[in-house]
Amino acid sequence: MVNLVVGSTGLLGSEICRLLAAGGKPVRALVRPTSDQNKIRQLESLGVEIARGDLKDRSSLEAACRGANAVISTASSTLSRQEGDSIQTVDLEGQLNLIDAAKTAKVDHFVQISFPPVDVDFPLQSAKREVEDHLKSSGLTYTILQATFFMEVWLSPALGFDAANAKAQVYGSGDNKASWISYKDVAKLAVASLDNPQAYNAVIKLGGPEALTPLEVVHIFEKVKGQKFDVQHVPETTLKEQLVTASDPLEQSFAGLMLYYSQGDIIDMQETLQKLPVSLTSVEDFARAS
Repeated sequence: MVNLVVGSTGLLGSEICRLLAAGGKPVRALVRPTSDQNKIRQLESLGVEIARGDLKDRSSLEAACRGANAVISTASSTLSRQEGDSIQTVDLEGQLNLIDAAKTAKVDHFVQISFPPVDVDFPLQSAKREVEDHLKSSGLTYTILQATFFMEVWLSPALGFDAANAKAQVYGSGDNKASWISYKDVAKLAVASLDNPQAYNAVIKLGGPEALTPLEVVHIFEKVKGQKFDVQHVPETTLKEQLVTASDPLEQSFAGLMLYYSQGDIIDMQETLQKLPVSLTSVEDFARAS
């Protein structure tokens, strides 16, 4: 039986497709007509079956789910946004459509990639929680993986962490510990959850092997790169003001996620790694490979 990956051309989704294909497991990838053709060709080169569709098109989801044993959804409007995409249409309505389509198609297992509850109210979080609740009550066997901060995203120039130029933007004081995780490890854990009954009907928080403050992360990079970083702070008051004043739900959500970063989040992975044994990437490993 085939595994359907939704969000297959994204950072995490493409890695999940690669791991499944490498493990000899049949993979079907949902791609949009507007998806990057190079990324589609890369999937095809792995032997991945391509299904055309869109989270905003319920009938295409039902067709994609037909015959699938499992669905893994990593899709979000936050990083790859196209015309008509929004938190409302993709992260909420689209994901609800996908769950319902999977139920109609009698899919055995639904794996949803999410993030842990945050003590801040913003649109993306509201969408994630509603989708999780819908999945739990759907009757489908589910696994909800709530991953913290992807190193490849939060420790990248796009968010002000520019290791190549020894510059780091830190949100908040930089003194609160967070369990930074590699998206590649999230992909491994998602694949490992497919055939593991201990992951069924479970909500599992995912973090890396150690909890570090943003300033400790900077010090690791300074040590690895052999140079002092220029550190700039974005105060929590500024982030709170952005959350209140932003008119766009996506901007509000970015402010909310940055507040989440400033507060930190420590995830104890000991029990999870007993159920899903995966070798986790450390921040130092990531810094050396960057």
